[in-house]
Amino acid sequence: MAEQRQQIRERRKRRKRRRRIMFFLLLPFILVASTAAGYGAYLYKKAETVFTDSYDPAVEKSDLRDKAVDPSKDNISILFIGVDDRSPDFKQKTRSDALILATLNRKNHSVKLLSIPRDSYVYIPIIGEKQKITHAHAYGGTQATIDTVEHLLDVPVDFYVKMNFKGFVDVVNALGGVKVKVPYEFSEKNSTDSAPVHLTPGVHNLSGEEALALARTRKHDNDIMRGERQQMILEAIVKKAKSVNAVTKYPDVIEAVGQNMKTNLSFSQMKSLVSFGTSGDLKIDHLTLKGTDGHDPNNGAYIYKLDDVELEVTKRILKRQLGIN
Repeated sequence: MAEQRQQIRERRKRRKRRRRIMFFLLLPFILVASTAAGYGAYLYKKAETVFTDSYDPAVEKSDLRDKAVDPSKDNISILFIGVDDRSPDFKQKTRSDALILATLNRKNHSVKLLSIPRDSYVYIPIIGEKQKITHAHAYGGTQATIDTVEHLLDVPVDFYVKMNFKGFVDVVNALGGVKVKVPYEFSEKNSTDSAPVHLTPGVHNLSGEEALALARTRKHDNDIMRGERQQMILEAIVKKAKSVNAVTKYPDVIEAVGQNMKTNLSFSQMKSLVSFGTSGDLKIDHLTLKGTDGHDPNNGAYIYKLDDVELEVTKRILKRQLGIN
């Protein structure tokens, strides 16, 4: 009974922590925004300029690959990193607030999205010890985060897309909001912690601040459920971006993405993936890392202890998706 009360106190304590849970855009949306050939030279040039400015080649070929992959024909992986970084050049030593690994299989025309809970207790190579995976970015930025994910899952991370929470808010607003089902009533602080955002149950057309509040809240559930909500919002963004009515909003959307994003995907590589993201029925499967609540043996802080057996199952799924023996 005492242990149960302690767990309840820990959960309440975690709920009270104000965390800027960043959620970001997955590849199909970026591709739709960059497929400008059908919408005129102006939109094409705008996309090329904005996304070229976001290009950061500092992260190169994965050490787990014998040779560099070609997004136009190979199965690839993309790590999406959400950070609460307000600097225009992403130079703040911030933690990652959201991690999603997308693995793309061309033969099956499928994407598997793996949400990695920010409190997952894992080995971080740059410091040589186990800590929460969210700390990796603070220790060594994008490369340290990629190295940690590769060590955890034993699959290559070929590309990355890093965005901050302002980009998420701006993109949703540029699209005119997204239609999402809110599971319960709650209040959460906005992106600047300056005002509350209150939502009631039901299907709503959410603004950027409202969608971010739904993505970040944990008042009634946990990290796993939050990851599922984030994936639900992601699909709503992709759906809205691909709608006919969103075409006129693309210039604003492209600006919102480009100003808040860094990636090692070049503009030409993005274009090469357009057919994959927009043709036919793209099958999207959601994966989670199962585990249990725990405490860091060094400082007693809350951690999410991954289940070793389930982790091995997830590794095999990802390797099959990428065609890796």
